[in-house]
Amino acid sequence: QVQLVESGGGVVQPGGSLRLSCAAAGRIVRIDNMEWYRQAPGQQRELVAAITSLGTTTYVDSVKGRFTISRVNAKNTVYLQMNSLKPEDTALSYCYARVRTVATPSNDYWGQGTQVTVSS
Repeated sequence: QVQLVESGGGVVQPGGSLRLSCAAAGRIVRIDNMEWYRQAPGQQRELVAAITSLGTTTYVDSVKGRFTISRVNAKNTVYLQMNSLKPEDTALSYCYARVRTVATPSNDYWGQGTQVTVSS
């Protein structure tokens, strides 16, 4: 079994920055994609950023130029650096990972979420 533990959320003013971290723990053979999703109150969950095992990244248009996703494979950790934050970035942020373990070819895992609040 794999657990994803998120950290780094908080409350910032518009224009501020936060860095989210997500660390995977378990009998991991390989982590394929690692992704960040977010869900604002009353809204559907959306994919914010994704990164492959080789470092290829994608972003939703609304965060391009402001957010950067990265990973350190040796630490089984993915990060999301968020700059120039806007009130509309306020959401519960979730880490996702597609993971191969010693017990299964692949499975999808989700973190419990970390709150990002941007408010003046």
